[in-house]
Amino acid sequence: MEKQFQQVASLIGDPARAKMLWALLDGKAYTATELAMNADISPQNASMHLNKLLQADLLRVETQGRHRYFTFSRQDVAYAIEALANLIPYSKHEKNADNETTSAIKYCRTCYDHLAGKVGVLITDSLLKQKLIIKNETDFDVTAKGIKWFAEIKINTDELKFQRRAFAKTCLDWSERRHHISGALGAALLDKMLAADWLRRTKNSRAMVITSKGQKALYEWFKVEV
Repeated sequence: MEKQFQQVASLIGDPARAKMLWALLDGKAYTATELAMNADISPQNASMHLNKLLQADLLRVETQGRHRYFTFSRQDVAYAIEALANLIPYSKHEKNADNETTSAIKYCRTCYDHLAGKVGVLITDSLLKQKLIIKNETDFDVTAKGIKWFAEIKINTDELKFQRRAFAKTCLDWSERRHHISGALGAALLDKMLAADWLRRTKNSRAMVITSKGQKALYEWFKVEV
């Protein structure tokens, strides 16, 4: 186990591979060329790094026509990469507080397939306060009241529990240092907000834009003012 941990840590710790893995946290699939640009390395060098990540089962690849697209092999890899950011000393975050891009990322962003940042934490807090979910050691569970509430916004929690993934995990937010919801329920919430045009993605960033419609909806459903 110790040797295997060292191998995984070494793979993730390489600067070029770390940049590639961080880029994949937005939940999109990327080509080797795109990841090479993110890591500021040559396509040939990127291919070598990507092969190592594939062999370690940290990534998977899908071929469509002439292109090969890389994504995380499973959600747990994305969560582990995001969790590593919690090891960054908080003072380092504060130094960039005035940076517009950094502030947007910290306020409302995607964490692979679910919502994170201040808004993600506020939504989780609201669900807890309304007793729609309860928190256990490593995950959340939906109450009977919550099952009805989620059904009102067209999220079937019973169906989500049958997915081959964690239902509602606690995910420690690296910017807020508190938990938000991940897993199938977190992904369903983000999908709902995007489909309803409460949130919109931004180009080349994990930062999310909250629409005027979203501001009203977040207050109506979550009692969150943004």
